[in-house]
Amino acid sequence: MDFYWGSVYGYQLKNTGNENDAEDITIQTFAKAFNKIQLYNEEYEFNTWLIAISKNLYQDLLRKRKSSIQFKVSAEEDKIYDIVDDTPSPEDKIIKEQNLAKLLKDIKKLKPKYQEVINLRFFQELSYKEISTQIDEPINNVKVKLLRAKKLLAEIIKKSDV
Repeated sequence: MDFYWGSVYGYQLKNTGNENDAEDITIQTFAKAFNKIQLYNEEYEFNTWLIAISKNLYQDLLRKRKSSIQFKVSAEEDKIYDIVDDTPSPEDKIIKEQNLAKLLKDIKKLKPKYQEVINLRFFQELSYKEISTQIDEPINNVKVKLLRAKKLLAEIIKKSDV
């Protein structure tokens, strides 16, 4: 490490222009080299391998910083320009009502025990434990019934769309 420190550190200092970043990347380079020493190919200079690792770490740092900067800029832009009207249009309301009516019609095609668990879970938004208590069955039975109900409902919806 003492022998190669200067060349890796010098390379990174030239790239980053910042002593702290250069030192951090150099330390990471040696840590990664020690962890991956079994991958070193003796046909090449050891220093070249270290510089390659160091170069990749520097590229990773640049990517992280770039994505962080873009996120900050876009978040600030969103604050400034994002004035969205989330209220549904009359057309959206009609479509939603039609879809809900169709879904309810498809749910009614299920056996009553499946209708009940679908209703309790998705319309009344009860937890598995609450459903278990209400229908007086173990939680695992509730989960199985819901799974079967969803599969059967998906088949019904698929058939009615065709």
